[in-house]
Amino acid sequence: MRCSPPHFSCTSLVVIWFLSVATVCLAADPYVFFDWTVSYLTASPLGTRQQVIGINGQFPGPILNVTTNWNVVVNVKNNLDEPLLLTWNGIQHRKNSWQDGVLGTNCPIPSGWNWTYEFQVKDQIGSFFYFPSTNFQRAAGGYGGIIINNRDIIPVPFLLPDGDVTLFISDWFTKSHKKLRKDVESKIDFGAPDGILINGFGPFPYSSELASGGFPYGTINVEPGRTYRFRVHNSGIATTLNFRIQNHNLLLVETEGSYTVQQNYTNMDIHVGQSFSFLVTMDQSGSNDYYIVASTRFTKSSSSTKATGVAILHYSSSQGPASGPLPDPPIESDTSFSMNQARSIRLNVSAGAARPNPQGSFKYGQITVTDVYVIVNRPPEKIDGRLRATLNGISYLPPSTPLKLAQQYNISGVYKLDFPKRPMNRHPKVDTSVMNGTYKGFMEIIFQNSDTTVKSYHLDGYAFFVVGMDFGLWTENSRSLYNKGDGVARSTTQVFPGAWTAILVYLDNAGMWNLRIDNLASWYLGQEVYLNVVNPEIDTSENSIPENTIYCGRLSPLQRDQSQRVNFSGSSRSIIATSRGVLLALFVILISSLAR
Repeated sequence: MRCSPPHFSCTSLVVIWFLSVATVCLAADPYVFFDWTVSYLTASPLGTRQQVIGINGQFPGPILNVTTNWNVVVNVKNNLDEPLLLTWNGIQHRKNSWQDGVLGTNCPIPSGWNWTYEFQVKDQIGSFFYFPSTNFQRAAGGYGGIIINNRDIIPVPFLLPDGDVTLFISDWFTKSHKKLRKDVESKIDFGAPDGILINGFGPFPYSSELASGGFPYGTINVEPGRTYRFRVHNSGIATTLNFRIQNHNLLLVETEGSYTVQQNYTNMDIHVGQSFSFLVTMDQSGSNDYYIVASTRFTKSSSSTKATGVAILHYSSSQGPASGPLPDPPIESDTSFSMNQARSIRLNVSAGAARPNPQGSFKYGQITVTDVYVIVNRPPEKIDGRLRATLNGISYLPPSTPLKLAQQYNISGVYKLDFPKRPMNRHPKVDTSVMNGTYKGFMEIIFQNSDTTVKSYHLDGYAFFVVGMDFGLWTENSRSLYNKGDGVARSTTQVFPGAWTAILVYLDNAGMWNLRIDNLASWYLGQEVYLNVVNPEIDTSENSIPENTIYCGRLSPLQRDQSQRVNFSGSSRSIIATSRGVLLALFVILISSLAR
């Protein structure tokens, strides 16, 4: 018996074509839209009314909760009285440094203007946060959380928790960010913080000294027997903080986009700019509340009560308030404890990441290093009559024209690719000097801290492997101490005073990327540099200059009046729902025309 081939009409072929196109369109990485207004708010986090920076009336700001590979569109309206940029701490902006939100890549958003960030959270998972990157504004707030979830097809190396909690721990000053900025310029040490905030609130009145203060405080509501993921960020400006929860263990599972070897800690030192995820099981009786504590480390404050943030972990079954002494912190001056704790954090090489291949498949210890930089930070000093801070003897001077724009338009004289690979025997100077990275090269950077306080170094655009840290001066022999197998990959690492930290980074992300000390006073006084990574071949997948670019400096003549931006806040529909509507309309039109 012979079968006849199926008969397809013209209409059938169109329908098949349409369904194929629809499938492709709807399977694309989705878009999510956010509409944010950044403005001053009045709050009393330490019992005194003061001006803070909030987003959409929230302090801290809203959480950006997305899934890996999603496209994120954030329309930012600047209602402050000075220019603004938001940067996305730890987001790599693959081939798209235009969205990084720092002065080397973007002109700041003028007061009263808005600007739309558009970026993809490509091949990342984990816990991050955003904050204002200019004018010392981070000291007034403006920060919020970023959660990047795994796609469903990628397993998570732990059971799905019963809840997700974001906590911001931060040192806080009752002076305004503008006053603190002037203090830094005048060499007035702003000293120990006036208090520690947890999610924008001051301490729970756990002592008689605080009992009459009328402080608002934070409360985290939980159910007994359940496990919660606590994403904890040090969003402060200067101070290492020790985090702990009374009578509860902290099971570390992730830090800044890397799954870690799962280990229990009773407390964790979290340095400025760092982010950690812990699983915390509510395994206590639940008959009362418990203290959540963040306290200062390595400070010279004479008042310990001022520098301790306390919130409440409230069980639904609780019959009474938290009681007893606060859980003990580590010995205040014991930097060895903190360093050993940091060394104990290892990469979980058997876990999947944002992509199907295991994180451990990248054998970083077997790659030949192409460039070595030894970067030494020194205490602030006067250069040409002004207080400045240096890296390798150079205090970075932000030019009026962003580096990335100058590169795009071939404007000479804005910066020089001459940042020294080691400190040079010369007087310190102020300059716009840039590191020259080799595309797809493997760079080793050693941070040597010659200051008296802990410093946090952050690199935009990348996750780097923290391979070693120790006290004393780094030498070539120090490489024998490196962890070349499972060093954690992250974007922010601490360097203890009188010590060094070594990192390895694979330069596969073309762009102009900011390398800075995250301690705000150091950053403001010039302890930053940019890393220039150029793909020598034409890369059509690298993002071109955005159509809504703001121009400044030598490119100011290109700036037109601000165009009207789209307001997304009133729409609850995703791009997929919109696409379905458009495709359905096209389908109806096609069928109608064919039926005529």
